[in-house]
Amino acid sequence: MTARNDVERKPYPRLQAPIYFTRAGFPWRFWKRTPPLDALGGVRVFADEPPQPGDSLDAEIFLLDGTSVTCQVVVAWVDELPAGSPGRFDVGLSFTAIRPGDRERLGSVLAPGPA
Repeated sequence: MTARNDVERKPYPRLQAPIYFTRAGFPWRFWKRTPPLDALGGVRVFADEPPQPGDSLDAEIFLLDGTSVTCQVVVAWVDELPAGSPGRFDVGLSFTAIRPGDRERLGSVLAPGPA
């Protein structure tokens, strides 16, 4: 499974923290104006079960200090990875809603560069 558009793909940093995400409830982005995709940035994660590109998800990212960041994301891309990789899929998540200051809190769990 590879669903990706290289023209629109941003080099998101790799998230190095546990993340739990579930499908978002009502797709609020249809009735509330949201920022353009990538305006708030995003992250890359490994996943064993792939979400579908375009899925809206509620996410909780667990930080090293025992706290967490909750946010809303949309799946930007899903790439299948070769055998022996840390996960079966590489998933790009674009932030669609994140509290002020929480983006900076994620700095401690982001790998430098888009690896």
